[in-house]
Amino acid sequence: MPFQKLTVLENLLTAYRGNPGENFFKALSRRSWISQEKKATEKAFDFLRLLSIDHLWDSPATQLSGGQMKLLEAGRALMSGAKIILMDEPAAGIYPKLAHDVFNKLKEIKEKLGVCFLVIEHRLELILPYVDYAYAMANGKIISEGKPEDVLNTPVVIKSYLGG
Repeated sequence: MPFQKLTVLENLLTAYRGNPGENFFKALSRRSWISQEKKATEKAFDFLRLLSIDHLWDSPATQLSGGQMKLLEAGRALMSGAKIILMDEPAAGIYPKLAHDVFNKLKEIKEKLGVCFLVIEHRLELILPYVDYAYAMANGKIISEGKPEDVLNTPVVIKSYLGG
């Protein structure tokens, strides 16, 4: 969950690793941290552009739509240097059109940056066009895995999810 009272840019900057301002002695000398702050800000704007929310950089996080909020959350993970990002139901609470926009953006990030997304999603009709590999679970156990279309057509999945 983003920090609601911070701007979009400030939210990304909170996740930047190695901020010299976190070191008491380095924080006392502006020369020791000013170039690092500039680098962090440039990196944040690069991610904002990639996420297509750069026009919102100075907006409070409270003004973002549900889809923009999901992208901001991914942006914070990217700012921390994450190579694998776990997202729990990113389509929850957002319209299907916006969910597709979010999933397209995540796929673009995967392709451009090589970041792996592990997404837990119950709205299968929304997520399946964007995934390379799928797992189906029932009662806390994996009951099928593989290509999305193969998983959906597995008899144990059909029985478990549709009761048929």
